[in-house]
Amino acid sequence: MSVGKGKEAMKVELCRILPRIGALKFGAFKLTSGRLSPYYIDLRVVPSFPDAFQRICDLYVSVIEGDLTAGGFERLAGIPTAGIPFASVIAYRLRKPFLYVRPRARLHGRERRIEGMVMPGDRVVLVDDLITTGLSLRRSARAIRAEGGVVTDAVVLLDREEGGRARLAADGVALHYLLTVSEAAERLLEMGVITEDQLKVILKQVKK
Repeated sequence: MSVGKGKEAMKVELCRILPRIGALKFGAFKLTSGRLSPYYIDLRVVPSFPDAFQRICDLYVSVIEGDLTAGGFERLAGIPTAGIPFASVIAYRLRKPFLYVRPRARLHGRERRIEGMVMPGDRVVLVDDLITTGLSLRRSARAIRAEGGVVTDAVVLLDREEGGRARLAADGVALHYLLTVSEAAERLLEMGVITEDQLKVILKQVKK
């Protein structure tokens, strides 16, 4: 897939991949934020499917190269834990230094939350799988800033549209994403992957 592939085609590509790898599930789920959700998009399974993993990393690269200039940042940071495998491959593809953020500081060794090198003034782009409330990305941005890094941009595949984008903006971080969950649901309905009732379940969660 070429980097210049149109965004609409990339959205379709992602929506075809999700059901193929069993990433979309309906039921009762507790999210990282603590919120309950009637559906779950599990992008943690992606690295277990090499072809899907490669294609999805292509999509990330296309979003980054379309929205950000290569000279506009120095490093890529993976957000624990789902963002780390994606960020490592994307950083390799873009020839950018990779680092990742721990959920909490280590109590031994260097006792840091950041693994990898960050120099004062380095512009760091955050990479995660998706965004719900934005709390994980906000915490990671603050941890990197505490080390002297500059964080103004975050990249995800999916925006679940539950307030995360606005929370990041309040912290001075712009969110770049390929697809909102509302767009994904509409496309999955058109593809015959989900039913009208399942579409309503997703849209009702967004409205909350």
